[in-house]
Amino acid sequence: MNGLRPEIREHAGIYLRGLMMGACDIIPGVSGGTIALITGIYERLVGAIGSVDPASVKHLARGDFASFREDLGNLDIPFLIVLLAGIGTAFLLMSGVILLLLTDHAVATYSFFLGLILASAALIFLEIRSPGAATLAYLAAGTGAGYLLGGLGHFDVGHSLPVLFLTGMVALCAMILPGISGAYMTLVLNQYEFMLAALRALSLPEIFAYIAGGATGLLLFTRGLKYLLKTYPGAMLALLTGLMLGSARMLWEKGSLAGDMVAGGWVFFLAGLVVVGAVEYLKRRYAGSGA
Repeated sequence: MNGLRPEIREHAGIYLRGLMMGACDIIPGVSGGTIALITGIYERLVGAIGSVDPASVKHLARGDFASFREDLGNLDIPFLIVLLAGIGTAFLLMSGVILLLLTDHAVATYSFFLGLILASAALIFLEIRSPGAATLAYLAAGTGAGYLLGGLGHFDVGHSLPVLFLTGMVALCAMILPGISGAYMTLVLNQYEFMLAALRALSLPEIFAYIAGGATGLLLFTRGLKYLLKTYPGAMLALLTGLMLGSARMLWEKGSLAGDMVAGGWVFFLAGLVVVGAVEYLKRRYAGSGA
């Protein structure tokens, strides 16, 4: 029994980190990846995700179980299972709370989200080294595209399984982009409240469609997105900043439907700015300590 205690303590620590990541991932504007960095599991998480080989699906489909077992052996399966359990628990616990806030305190909630998003966009732009005219052009293009994207909330595309699949593709791909949360992309695509309700009700078809879309997006687009970020960092970061600034229109419009965003939401807007600032401070402190 004594020999199991260190392992149990390790798993408990991973589970708690998963809870924190899940609580942040379900709130638009705070990235669970940032929490992973602050809590010291980012490199292990990236390594675990990086060891997922799309060829494993081919091995399984062909009946090559020996190769498939070898692929599984390269994965940090206990770590991923415990971490995902923590994230999933947070999703289930937080979904009802956020739905209640959106229903009863819409102005305050959307103002808080707006503060989170604008602060995150500013931090992304500050990552650009030596911005020039081309950077500003990408920023303008991203803002225009984001403004149009933010208007999607006016279109009723429904909540069919294919729509949720595509939303999952976009949202989970956003997780590998600096500063963008998957929850925010789900909100922009007008599926956020529906997915919160699906989580609360444990509606498995909708949840599986969303997750399947996310897994597909990660497998298809991760390498391309990483290549673009590495090869054209300034252009990509400026474009991302613009997308977030432009699409913030949707948060303002949704909140304004419920009340006065200026008089009733400015305190919560400032709170959103402070939260992102605090998370960024902790991230920089962690990175600077080399812990």
